[in-house]
Amino acid sequence: MLRFASYNVHRCVGVDGRHAPARILAVLKALGADAIALQEVEATRDESLDCLRHWSRELQMQVVYGPTMAYENTQYGNALLTRLPVAQSRRLDLTLHRREPRGAIIARLEHGDQLLGVIATHLGLRPYERRHQVQQILAQLDDEPALPRVLMGDINEWLLWGRPLRHLHRYFSAVPHRRSFPSRWPLFALDRIWVKPRMSLRRIDTHRTPLTRIASDHLPLVADIDF
Repeated sequence: MLRFASYNVHRCVGVDGRHAPARILAVLKALGADAIALQEVEATRDESLDCLRHWSRELQMQVVYGPTMAYENTQYGNALLTRLPVAQSRRLDLTLHRREPRGAIIARLEHGDQLLGVIATHLGLRPYERRHQVQQILAQLDDEPALPRVLMGDINEWLLWGRPLRHLHRYFSAVPHRRSFPSRWPLFALDRIWVKPRMSLRRIDTHRTPLTRIASDHLPLVADIDF
């Protein structure tokens, strides 16, 4: 059994307005996941100040970083933390026109004698962005139809009947939706994990504790998968 998780860490700024990477690390440790997709994570060029590398060391997980924006000394975007060996990884640019830059990490992870395809992403705020981005992601998945895969991230789809969700459900088969945003009083299922083959999914739920209610504005989403 493998555990996958998706977590929008909101730049490590909690709902109390505090920047507290240590709280996020405590949440990540509690998840006990084999692979974690992170959104809105910052990485700095100064290793002593870089929370992503610190988390990687503390969790004994490999990190694959997929920045979508860069500032003077900081990059911002997606990341994948994994205990499974990374056989291959690349970034997919999902930016549309002049909207906020978006992207996905596409990785192959080793699990015993098989490879797993994993995509970690954070989609746009506008419906037309998400429709375009989902089509780009599905085109990548069609390249290797026989490979078991997991798609996870902040999909930003507020409507359960939205077209991007319909496309993804059609490809993966529908999975239970779990309300993850806002973290204190979750109303919307913005964070998602899909699995193919669908029968491999054993459990999916938010990780809701006093700490996760305050550490970020999203709750982590966790899925137990038996490949």
